[in-house]
Amino acid sequence: MSQSGRTFLTTPIYYASGEPHIGHAYTTILTDVLARFARQSGEDVLFLTGTDEHGPKIQQEAEQRGVTPQELCDTMAERFGSAWERLGISHDRFIRTTEGEHKAVVTAFLERLWDRGEVYRGAYTGWYCIHEERYWTEKDLGPDETCPDCGRPVTHLEETNYFFRMSAYQDALVAHIEENPDWIVPDIRRNEILGFLRQPLSDLSISRPKSRVSWGIDLPFDSDHVAYVWVDALINYLTASGAIDPSSPPEERGFEDVSGSWWPADMHVIGKDILTTHSVYWPTLLMGVGLPLPRRILAHGWWVVGDTKMSKSLGNVIDPMALTAEFGSDAVRWYLLREMPTGGDASYTPERFLTRYDELANVLGNLASRATSMIVKYRDGRVPSVGGTGLADEIATTLESIRGDLDQLKVHAALGAAMDLARSANVYVEERAPWSQSKDPAQAEELDETLATLARALTVLCALFQPVTPNAMHELAGRLGLDGVPTIAHSTSVVLGGRSVAKGDPLFPKIEPSWATTDGT
Repeated sequence: MSQSGRTFLTTPIYYASGEPHIGHAYTTILTDVLARFARQSGEDVLFLTGTDEHGPKIQQEAEQRGVTPQELCDTMAERFGSAWERLGISHDRFIRTTEGEHKAVVTAFLERLWDRGEVYRGAYTGWYCIHEERYWTEKDLGPDETCPDCGRPVTHLEETNYFFRMSAYQDALVAHIEENPDWIVPDIRRNEILGFLRQPLSDLSISRPKSRVSWGIDLPFDSDHVAYVWVDALINYLTASGAIDPSSPPEERGFEDVSGSWWPADMHVIGKDILTTHSVYWPTLLMGVGLPLPRRILAHGWWVVGDTKMSKSLGNVIDPMALTAEFGSDAVRWYLLREMPTGGDASYTPERFLTRYDELANVLGNLASRATSMIVKYRDGRVPSVGGTGLADEIATTLESIRGDLDQLKVHAALGAAMDLARSANVYVEERAPWSQSKDPAQAEELDETLATLARALTVLCALFQPVTPNAMHELAGRLGLDGVPTIAHSTSVVLGGRSVAKGDPLFPKIEPSWATTDGT
């Protein structure tokens, strides 16, 4: 994923005005799986996530709950942190935009724009959606003066703001996208942004008057205004990278040289609904302060019910925590990553969830149970010390396929290839029939090769599935007598002969879902 041996991956930071839902979970698990695959490849990883804690939406929600904005943010940050712990998220940094460090970096960033003449004071007249934190023109509006993104009513505003000269960087941004065809993936999102940029780019309002929005970071050049929440939020990536030292004099803050930091990010993982902010607002702001752009942006699709996007306002949002409580985090992670083609949309149904869970249980779980049980039964729990080439071709083909899939960010395909290897191993069991080999002393060597091959295959599968089902693979590694889950590269060379193997309960036990009816349907 990187060329330096270091990988910096980010999720969006999530608004601290509502509970974690399946959209948040998918983005975060997808990034987590990419981070774990990078670590499995020997990369040094910085995986960033967090909460977005400023703006009118937070202020309004806090007022409705009868708490202060900070109290609301503290509560929701704890809930997101708890959710990510339960879902097995391996983030290295959880950032909050109310942190002192972040406020200082935002202030330094805005000062840099101001000092370079990139900001001017002007008047704004138009339509505003508080939910999306977006301004809209008359032609953008949906029916009955509604937000084209969320369908909620918009408000007509006339106010003085500060504007960033975003339009000055339109040609440079178009050139960057055209010269770097894989900067935005998938291609459909890249084409969408290039289409957007065929129209003249407006300048970006980067402030809100305190008379309307008081909950935010003060502009360093006008304390009667706070930073627009999206500007504040996007800078979190820079804060966490360690590139900017706001305590130093302006000429020494790090804008001129980021080589000692994690910046630029190797990949921003986002939902397609925030593509414009990340691929237009953010890169032009970075150009404005003279910083390098992130190396890649992955915009994934939406979870839908039927033909409708999951939405809190529509009441059709699936609670990932409820699924986790019932099936465990590995099952939820597997379903979300296996079911949605990376970059596309996917439809959630209970039936598809059960189908994917059964895939885990009946293919991978069954293989692990059969192989360890037979090693225990036929060889007293010791892996035979024999060579052999059983499943070697299938393993080599799978590893090559997965490397190619991950290079193209086709995570769902990589996981499918790993599951196909487990299927091949189950076919190998049926063809070799170790239960028959065990009955014929003349086939003792063949039985040894069968059992050793299965142990090798499980070791490779343990490494391949660890990014998506880390709990089960930690358990499987222990049953195989390993000190821990091996890296993918090392999984084919682990010395297994003589290791003590143990059997145990099913890795993915049969579960009767709570939504099943009494007649089993």
